[in-house]
Amino acid sequence: MRLAVHHRCSDFDSYRAARVKSLFNVESGANFDLVAELPVDDSGWKIGVIVGPSGSGKTSMGKQFFGEDKIYSPDDWPADQPIIDAILPQGEFDDVAAALSAVGLGTVPTWLRPYPVLSNGEKFRANLARVICEAPKQVVIDEFTSVVDRQIAKFGALAFQKSWKRSGGQCVLLSCHYDIIDWVEPCWVFDTATARYSGRGLWRRPKFTLKIWQTDWRYWPAFEPHHYLKLPRMIAAYCYVGTVEGERVAHVAVSTTPGMREARACRLVVMPEWQGAGVGLRFLNAICQMWLEGNNPYGKKLTSLFHTSHPGLAAALRRDPKWQQTSARLCGDQKNPIHYKAGSHGGRTAKKPSGMGSGYGGHFRAVQGFRYIGE
Repeated sequence: MRLAVHHRCSDFDSYRAARVKSLFNVESGANFDLVAELPVDDSGWKIGVIVGPSGSGKTSMGKQFFGEDKIYSPDDWPADQPIIDAILPQGEFDDVAAALSAVGLGTVPTWLRPYPVLSNGEKFRANLARVICEAPKQVVIDEFTSVVDRQIAKFGALAFQKSWKRSGGQCVLLSCHYDIIDWVEPCWVFDTATARYSGRGLWRRPKFTLKIWQTDWRYWPAFEPHHYLKLPRMIAAYCYVGTVEGERVAHVAVSTTPGMREARACRLVVMPEWQGAGVGLRFLNAICQMWLEGNNPYGKKLTSLFHTSHPGLAAALRRDPKWQQTSARLCGDQKNPIHYKAGSHGGRTAKKPSGMGSGYGGHFRAVQGFRYIGE
């Protein structure tokens, strides 16, 4: 594929323009030329990256690549609908929820907000989820990761490439940031600063080490706003926090079932800027494996149960051979727990307990249960 960019404008001869030419030995600022030969005519690649500094011709190349109509534009998001409705409105709910989770926008309350009120990082991930759901055969994304901090940029890039590579389309990312290239693991890269093309197989995502600490509830207030349910803390639970270079990344609490027959993991949270990196499931698996091997405060080998209504997490647990699904409830319980007593004809009379500070659902919430069986 040959891309030729030629820009022309007037060659001004004002006093200041002439002085600039004289001071800096510049003959003209009227012309810009860039010619690139890219061996990408085959259909076997998934993601390409055109990278370089501002003004080096990235956008112009992107417009020529598949045609200007293939440039993704985020300008048509509705302001009167939450993003869960705005993305693929005629599609399946589970597909949209899975895409939002896949790109790291797993903080569920965000799904209920319209696009204009989201933060820049949330908008970035929402745009990626929309592209994944719409799954165009060809698309160019300009200013990729330009408006987000570098932590979100890296994991957003990682999350997007994992999801996009499962599709059948081709995507070209235009970016002025070189730090995302290893996380994207592209099939090819063209650097407009050096006019250099690099082929596939040269990039590997960086690794990071997650350290796990057993603690108590002292760190939960930092994680709680990002958990999709508001419930009291588990009784007699031990908490675990995962950190990367001292930064708090993930949290889960583990208690036991009556009779200490099994363990029960709950309150799994991954901080938003780390979502999409695959941290959550690996962190949960590591904790449950510890309990299965008896590396817990009781010194007893216990399998772990885990329940969730998050569709993305439930799908990930079903795919993981270390987990078996044990239950799937379509609806939650009554908003307040109900105590029953036998009636005169064998019926049951509801009695609302006093002092209860939380509810248990009472709405259309599909709670799915899983058991960790280990490696």
